[in-house]
Amino acid sequence: MTRQKLTILGATGSIGVSTLDVVARHPDRYEVIALTGNSRIEVLFTQCLQHRPRFAVVGDGKDVAGLTERLRANGLATEVLAGPAALERVASLPEVDAVMAAIVGAAGLQPTLAAVRAGKRILLANKEALVMGGALFMDEVRRHRAVLLPIDSEHNAVFQSLPADYAGDPARVGVRHILLTASGGPFRTTPLERLRQVTPAEACAHPNWSMGRKISVDSATMMNKGLEVIEARWLFNLTPEQIQVVIHPQSVIHSLVQYVDGSVLAELGNPDMRTPIAHALAWPVRIDAGVAPLDLPAIAQLNFERPDFERFPCLALAYRVLRAGGIAPTVLNAANEVAVAAFLEERLPFLAIADIIAATLDVIEPSAAIDLPTILAADAQARSVAHELIERRA
Repeated sequence: MTRQKLTILGATGSIGVSTLDVVARHPDRYEVIALTGNSRIEVLFTQCLQHRPRFAVVGDGKDVAGLTERLRANGLATEVLAGPAALERVASLPEVDAVMAAIVGAAGLQPTLAAVRAGKRILLANKEALVMGGALFMDEVRRHRAVLLPIDSEHNAVFQSLPADYAGDPARVGVRHILLTASGGPFRTTPLERLRQVTPAEACAHPNWSMGRKISVDSATMMNKGLEVIEARWLFNLTPEQIQVVIHPQSVIHSLVQYVDGSVLAELGNPDMRTPIAHALAWPVRIDAGVAPLDLPAIAQLNFERPDFERFPCLALAYRVLRAGGIAPTVLNAANEVAVAAFLEERLPFLAIADIIAATLDVIEPSAAIDLPTILAADAQARSVAHELIERRA
């Protein structure tokens, strides 16, 4: 069997770690060519020792010499690179078959686009690539005949529940709408008044999933679900009205597709990201992911609720920018990244995250997202405005 050669962008994050866990279970199927991290050098070093990639990419050039020296001392010839250009290089290497795009936030857009333009098989965990540049990104996927497979558990569940020949045409195959499930995060039942005192530690304590701090906060505000709504619009060519969100606290049903004949198809499983990762790695076949089988009698009960937009204003903001289009989703994403970082640094209250995003959207004039420079300029402007708004509150 010829091994599939992989680049893993964001290898030191939770998705990257889970990907390497699946890969390690199938050494006959996969070969790691490149691993990238940002500042978690010790984690990246350990991963290099285990997977022996040809390339390792770090965020800061000052870390190159030290990591290179440690790898050489352990008998590895791994070439250590640094910076955004290096990310794009390893994402588009001729020998690489598939790229796990798992860099969190806007920083993942350009290396993921580089992989698309190289015609790679893209395992997309970086939702911001579609939030910021949905039309541009999908045009490039089609132009370069890249294969795009969603890794978010919700989008992967929708992908599995659609016909194999879906091809972005919901009417042709009778899709009425999709339902993206959401756990509701740690504050689903918390009294609204109590949310004023929420700490970063509380916001990062997700009841079901093990995730990084930024994504955990996004789950607590339900901005993560809002970004997934925007992502689903582009992945599956749906209108905002065809994308619904349902609160499902057990996180067992990962998403559903409702058809015009009344049928509803869903994908179920334990809340473990190794399932969608293994699905995308091996698609269209299936491999062991190391995930325990689902025991429905042990779960006993599955609950569903409509989302409360008063409790989760970030979800409402996501629908607002999806309908507005243009640069609005880019502005939303950038302002959210700035506001969440300020909250994690205890410079902004939890409830003010949505306020900063809304105020940033009000300040920046809407315009079309005509090309990548326009999108990146909107991202930079939104970050500047959000920073200024936060400083004014201090």
